[in-house]
Amino acid sequence: MDLFEYQARDLFEKHGVPVLAGAIATTPEEARAAAERIGPKSGGVTVVKAQVKTGGRGKAGGVKVAKSADEAQAYAEQILGMDIKGHTVKKVMIAQGASIAEEYYFSILLDRANRTYLAMCSKEGGMDIEQLAVERPEALAKITVDPNVGVDPAKAQEIVAAAGFDADTAAKVAPVLEKLWEVYRDEDATLVEVNPLVKTGDGEIVALDGKVSIDGNSEFRHPEHEEFVDHSKTDPLEVLAVEKGLNYVKLDGNIGIIGNGAGLVMSTLDVVAYAGEKHQRGEARQLPRHRWRRLGRGHGQRTRRHLRGRAGQGCLRQRLRWDHRL
Repeated sequence: MDLFEYQARDLFEKHGVPVLAGAIATTPEEARAAAERIGPKSGGVTVVKAQVKTGGRGKAGGVKVAKSADEAQAYAEQILGMDIKGHTVKKVMIAQGASIAEEYYFSILLDRANRTYLAMCSKEGGMDIEQLAVERPEALAKITVDPNVGVDPAKAQEIVAAAGFDADTAAKVAPVLEKLWEVYRDEDATLVEVNPLVKTGDGEIVALDGKVSIDGNSEFRHPEHEEFVDHSKTDPLEVLAVEKGLNYVKLDGNIGIIGNGAGLVMSTLDVVAYAGEKHQRGEARQLPRHRWRRLGRGHGQRTRRHLRGRAGQGCLRQRLRWDHRL
């Protein structure tokens, strides 16, 4: 589950990561009120930031610096309803302005290929970190993190040294990396990214913009994560399936698929596509053991029998053989 920026900011604050003040707004009037509260902390300057789960907000015009509450309201009116890479902006975050001296980059993520964690850090943060990784990979330090140890003081020092920070800056950045590791570990995240991690004019290190992805398999021990779910983007049928303890994925097409196990479902998808049809959805349902149902065009249709067998070892041809009358 990917979080909105304001949700990531709240998690950072919860774990002691230094962040700036921020408030969410869904209307221009709410944006103005938030700017009036937050603006005095930074000389009246606030930043109006579109809340969408995609990158490129700044280039799309979804991030604006406001020097007064009136400007914040005007910018919020422009940004709310904006389309950014197919995402409609329904909320904006009014963030405290910052005097930025330097911008850095830090992330920690799950390295599936090597079955470990990977920390990445650079002294050159900002919007173009992806381009930096391609054109100048030496500027992006990549350090393996042992899941059993995590980012302790020694590992944090290794990361900042690999990134090339000077001694004074490294001493300030390292403790923040340890706090970001706590977010990653304690919230069962698969990604924690800060871009940019900034040094302010007075020398403080602040997480200015964050991205967090949480492992959905950990929801049983994090009931509080339910508040992060964006129900406006969730298909009602998928919500109903979750409530019933079932897996349901809605796709395009006109053939429904019911399967027991990922392997069988994927094989069935291939067979449907091979037959020239489009699969509409895949789902698991509680059906009587003696039969299973094909959801297709027209009225409901049944197979002769649902052939039992060991999981993953049943004959696919028999399982997919429809009654000759279909």
